[in-house]
Amino acid sequence: MALVSLQDVAKSFGAKVVLDGITLDLHHGEKVGLIGANGVGKTTLFGLILGQVHPDRGTITRARHLRIGYLPQEPVLEVSATLFDEVAGVFEQVHRLETRMHELAEQIAHHHDSKDLDALMREYDRIVARFEAAGGYDCHTRINEVLGGLGFSQADRSLPIAALSGGQKCRVALAKVLLQAANLLLLDEPTNHLDMQATAWLEKWLAGYPGSAVIISHDRYLLDRVVGKIIEIEDRQVHIYGCSYSHYAEAKRARLLHALREFEKQHTWLQHQREYIARTKADKSRAGQARGRRWYIERMERQGRVLERPRTLRKKIRIDFEQPARGGDMVLRCQAVSKRYGPRVLFEGFDLEVYRGQKIGILGPNGSGKTTLLRMVLGQIEADEGEVRLYENLTIGYFDQEHAGLNPDRTLLEELRAIRPECTTEEVRSYLGGFLFSGEEVFKRIGDLSGGEQSRVLLAMLVWTAPQVLILDEPTNHLDIPSREVLEEALIQYQGTILLVSHDRYFLNRVVNRLVVLHGDGRCEVHSGTYDDYVRRQEEAAARRAVATESSRPVENPKRSVRARRTPRREPPTPVDSPWTRMSLHHLEQEIIAREERIAALERQFMDEAVYRNGDRVRELRAEHARLRTELDEMNRFWEELAE
Repeated sequence: MALVSLQDVAKSFGAKVVLDGITLDLHHGEKVGLIGANGVGKTTLFGLILGQVHPDRGTITRARHLRIGYLPQEPVLEVSATLFDEVAGVFEQVHRLETRMHELAEQIAHHHDSKDLDALMREYDRIVARFEAAGGYDCHTRINEVLGGLGFSQADRSLPIAALSGGQKCRVALAKVLLQAANLLLLDEPTNHLDMQATAWLEKWLAGYPGSAVIISHDRYLLDRVVGKIIEIEDRQVHIYGCSYSHYAEAKRARLLHALREFEKQHTWLQHQREYIARTKADKSRAGQARGRRWYIERMERQGRVLERPRTLRKKIRIDFEQPARGGDMVLRCQAVSKRYGPRVLFEGFDLEVYRGQKIGILGPNGSGKTTLLRMVLGQIEADEGEVRLYENLTIGYFDQEHAGLNPDRTLLEELRAIRPECTTEEVRSYLGGFLFSGEEVFKRIGDLSGGEQSRVLLAMLVWTAPQVLILDEPTNHLDIPSREVLEEALIQYQGTILLVSHDRYFLNRVVNRLVVLHGDGRCEVHSGTYDDYVRRQEEAAARRAVATESSRPVENPKRSVRARRTPRREPPTPVDSPWTRMSLHHLEQEIIAREERIAALERQFMDEAVYRNGDRVRELRAEHARLRTELDEMNRFWEELAE
């Protein structure tokens, strides 16, 4: 049975029909990408699944055991709580069970010879079983894993929610959703405000998540690596593709091409029939044939079998950079550059040479200095040491992710005419039409535009300046996937030099041929090749380090005694074929000590933020942790039997 089933569902808001007669099933374990242009109804579909929006027509069936974890784009948090307490609140039931376990343990200790002992032990066993089923023993480990993976440090965890930035609050909300005991996740742009490392961690987490997930995202790498089904909302309908994003894009092109050919074939046939009817309607000998053909066409129209011309592609922006004027070969030189903010070192002895025609991507976690480096190149920020030289007489086009280069009081028309005052109003309006601004929209104030509209204005201004060097800070923010693809193609064809900061890995992989990687601790590296080349080299290096670490791990040599406290529990007897039955009490104690120390060592690793950046390593550690805990519980039970 499907977790959620929608049958012939329609939804309108006033006169606007958003969804019309959609049928859709979401099954257990599916990872689904939900895509479509802004405003087509993606969030409405989430609302229907959640029960927050009611359909005008059709039925929505939800499985009885359905538990939904929902991440909206604008989450609401308890501002008076600390970051850790807000996230740990997900395990409120577990905390209550743990408190009750401690209460019962104390009562058992005080009523050891009482007639109430059996009842207390039975209740204790029930609470322990519920505690274990709810993941009580590893809830703190899971919290540390998710917070570390999403880029929160140990120091961040004591911060009040009210002191966090908007991006940090979104990551807290995402952490809460990932930790819920949900079997269906609805995630609306989960990679917003995540750097590349956190996004890569989220991909691995979602890939290993046993439940179902429906993800609204513009991140094509995530859609390729996580989802196995694409649902596209277009023209009030859903189109389902059982594949990743890249295969969907190919399948959609094939579907549209087939639909266009079928339309053209039918259109030619109908035109031929109508011409025949017009020629023969006055000919009495063939009037019957003409009437028969006319009736046949009318019946096709009544039955809805006359095809409409398919919308092969919705309207896209047009970006076509002019050939920039040729300049010198050397564009930029950074020599022994250092930059600090208080005790924090962003760059230390950084060297870089950039030549004409190179396309360089700048990577690094949030706060590592990517925007700072661009602003140093532009001369807006001074280096503490060393030299940053952008060679003279170069025309620069700068895309500021904060859109600071726009005048909020000007209209679109005024902003573009300031660049080319010689152009007529009609020429400017025609040019803006290529960036999807039409009609009266060109008279809107820049300050009244959305983030996506302002991004399109900035791109239009960049193209018109015909720069020799493009310096782009997160140019894909606020752009949908079709617009990103157009920008990619334009930058691939661009003949000038590019310095580009972006979290969109798919975009980077297609555009750049060299990478500058900032680590945020003074270390900076330069790598040749695409983003995929860089990732492959990093994975190979990590694999070599893992092999070296495993081979050099010291053998445990415990020298402390077994813990005195043993939790009072009634457990089934140790199986006779267990290896612990063949050990002496002293030998068993040594084995218990070894496992306790290994578990403690694993838990220390769980506190290491670097570990959480490697999803595969986390899964290995958690599997070993679970195995050792199981063995330790069994050994403790048998130790108690021997000790008695």
